[in-house]
Amino acid sequence: MSQQPRVNGGRLWDSLMEMAQIGAIPKGGVCRLALSEEDRIGRDLFVQWATDAGCSIRVDAMGNIFARRAGRNNDLAPVITGSHGDSQPTGGKFDGIYGVLAGIEVMRALNDHDIQTERPLEVVNWTNEEGSRFAPAMIASGVYAGVFDLEYGLSRTDAKGITIGQALEQIGYAGSEPMGGRELHAAFELHIEQGPILEAENITIGVVSGAQGQRWYEVELTGRTAHAGTTPMNHRLDALLGFARVVEAVHSLGLEQGAEGRATVGMANVFPNSRNVVPGRVFFSVEFRHPDEAVLVGLDMELREQVAMIADEIGLTWRVEQIFQYAPIAFDSDCIQRVSEAASALGYSQRPIISGAGHDACYLNRVAPTSMIFVPCVDGLSHNEAEHIHPHWAEAGANVLLLAMLAKASEV
Repeated sequence: MSQQPRVNGGRLWDSLMEMAQIGAIPKGGVCRLALSEEDRIGRDLFVQWATDAGCSIRVDAMGNIFARRAGRNNDLAPVITGSHGDSQPTGGKFDGIYGVLAGIEVMRALNDHDIQTERPLEVVNWTNEEGSRFAPAMIASGVYAGVFDLEYGLSRTDAKGITIGQALEQIGYAGSEPMGGRELHAAFELHIEQGPILEAENITIGVVSGAQGQRWYEVELTGRTAHAGTTPMNHRLDALLGFARVVEAVHSLGLEQGAEGRATVGMANVFPNSRNVVPGRVFFSVEFRHPDEAVLVGLDMELREQVAMIADEIGLTWRVEQIFQYAPIAFDSDCIQRVSEAASALGYSQRPIISGAGHDACYLNRVAPTSMIFVPCVDGLSHNEAEHIHPHWAEAGANVLLLAMLAKASEV
C-alpha cells in the first residue's frame, strides 16, 4: 500500500481555497454563475494551473475546457476526468469544482512521481452544469454527448435574454474545437455526495454504480374562488385543500419505495393567493426519482390515480402533465471496479451508492465507459453556503481518482 502514488493533499486543499475566493459570498459559499465574470476568472485560473502542470488546452464550441497531459501513445483514446466550475447563486465551495481541481492535482501528482501513462489523460471543466443561469442543467455535456444539438445549446437564454453563445463570446471562451465525436477510453467524475449517507455511515468513498432516473410533472387543481367569510365549509371547492392532500400522497409514495425512493413537491403557486379568499386554483410541481425505470412507471400511474381520486372527492378538476423524463443511469462495470479496487488498495472504507442527482457523467456515460467517485460532505449539505468537506476526505477522493485513472490509462 505504501508503494501507491499519492496526491499532495495540502496542495489540493490550497487550490480549493484559492478558487473559493473567486465569487466568494458572505456566509462562506460562492456565486460563480455560468459564463459570468466570476466564472471567467475561475476558468482563467484553471487554465493557468493546467498549463503550469504541463497540459495543453483546447476549448470546444460550448466552452468546455479540456486540459491534456500527453501519454506515451497519443494516438490512443484518452482517459478523462473533471466536473464543473459554475455554482448555484448561493452555492458551496466544493460542488463541481472539487472534481475539476482534483483532476489538476492528479496531473501534478503524476509529475511529482515522474509517471508517464500509456494513454493521454485529460481534465475537463464542463460549462453550465448547474442550470442556474441557463436552463437546462448539464447543457454542455449534453451537447457533447449528442443529447442536444449545438444550435440548441448555444441558443439557451438567461433571464436577461443573453444566450450561451453570446455569453461565451463576452468572456472569451467561445472555442473552435468540434463538439464530441471522438473516442474516449474511460471517464471518471469525482464529486461530493451532496447527501448524508457516507458521513452517517462513516464511509470515506462512495463507489457510484449509477444515477436515479427522474420524472418531473406539472399539476393543476381547479376549484372555485369564493369569499372566505360567507362561504360555508360544505359549499367550498377548495383547490388548496386538494393540493395539501396531494402533497401528503406524494410524500407517501416516496416512502413506499424504500431507501432509494424520492418524491418531492418543490414549487406551488396559489391563486388568487389572498388571505380572505378560498383558493380556486393551485399549480404545482411533482418530481419522482428512482434507479428503477419500472418503479418510475408505477409512480406515474399512482400519481394520476391519487390526483384524480382527491380531486373527485372535493369536486375539483385536475390536470397532470409530465414535462421531463430522465432514464436511470447504469455506469460502466469495469470503471466501477477500478474505483473499488483503488479504494481497497489505499485502505479506504467504501460502499456502493446511487447518485440522487444529475451530473455531467450521466450524459458522458452515453459516449464513454464512465463511473463516479463520491466523498462525504458534512451533514449532507450541498447547494448551500454551509456546504463543507474535510481535507482528508478531499485527499482520499483524489487518491482514488489517481489510481483509477492510472489503471485505465495503462490499458492498451
